[in-house]
Amino acid sequence: EHCVRAINYSRRFGKHGLPLIGSGDWNDGMDRVGNKGQGESVWLAFFRYSVLLRFAETANGYDDALFAETCKQEANTLQKNIETSGWDGEWYLRAYFDDGTPLGSKKNKECSIDAIAQSWSVLSGAAGSKRRKLAMASLEKYLVKRDLKIIQLLDPPFNVSDPNPGYIKGYVPGVRENGGQYSHAAIWALIAFAALGEREKVWELFNMINPLRHSSDAASMQVYKVEPYVMAADVYANETHKGRGGWTWYTGSSGWMYQFILGSLLGMKLKANRLKFKPCFPLDWPSVSIEYHYGTSTYKITIFQLNDDTPSWWKMDDKKGKGDSVKLNDDGLEHDVQIYIRIPA
Repeated sequence: EHCVRAINYSRRFGKHGLPLIGSGDWNDGMDRVGNKGQGESVWLAFFRYSVLLRFAETANGYDDALFAETCKQEANTLQKNIETSGWDGEWYLRAYFDDGTPLGSKKNKECSIDAIAQSWSVLSGAAGSKRRKLAMASLEKYLVKRDLKIIQLLDPPFNVSDPNPGYIKGYVPGVRENGGQYSHAAIWALIAFAALGEREKVWELFNMINPLRHSSDAASMQVYKVEPYVMAADVYANETHKGRGGWTWYTGSSGWMYQFILGSLLGMKLKANRLKFKPCFPLDWPSVSIEYHYGTSTYKITIFQLNDDTPSWWKMDDKKGKGDSVKLNDDGLEHDVQIYIRIPA
């Protein structure tokens, strides 16, 4: 009931049929984009689309078919509005200001592209195949800075732009959300590339933003300057501090990195009592091994990737079966599992 109320309460849209951004969405630094009650968020439209479809399943699980259908219909309308008013030609807009000025558009001299609208075009499933691939290609082209080992949140950073997006502009250009790497969002980009099946790129970019890689030698350590064994909230792109780490021990970024490694790189997802696999690690890796605890049971799992026409299959103890998932039992025993996953062509 709490979730239903939240979904209903957030049913507030602007003239483009996109959710109102108010005084900030995920990026609370954009607190003046829609503070007059008219600004809209393209990213929030993708996020809401995902919430609606996922909650439709929950509603059905509680025998609330009526609310499930309401969620699906609203998601369908939102998807059409995103495609009509959110696309900028090569990537998705980030938002609209109160006065209707776009943000995250090639028309903007500052923040002409923002990462999270592109990532969530994939993560939400709202964008069509052609646009989502083009959006992520644009993210890579304009926001992946391999020389600095960062994935920027947006570019170019805010400095003297008008309209004023809010306190994000108070950060020095290239620092924190204002054009630096905000690691939380950078990891969303990794998850999106994994969802597209771009395994070599996923591994390259994961290695690039891995904090260990920022301190792999003495010279890199003098640039990065912060702890290499924890996640930093941000890494600077500022001219005078290029590649320097910011706020460390950041649980938001470390939590998302953990989810990326398990859910995307290794492709392991739990649903009810079944463990499903859709890995995205390099094809030249022989396998990956995981020890997974389910209640009182231990599952020693080895994942193999099949780069041929062989259908996915598994072997557990002395049993074999078809498919990319295995059933778990809380039986107090130790189980040996091999799972062979066919890689889509």
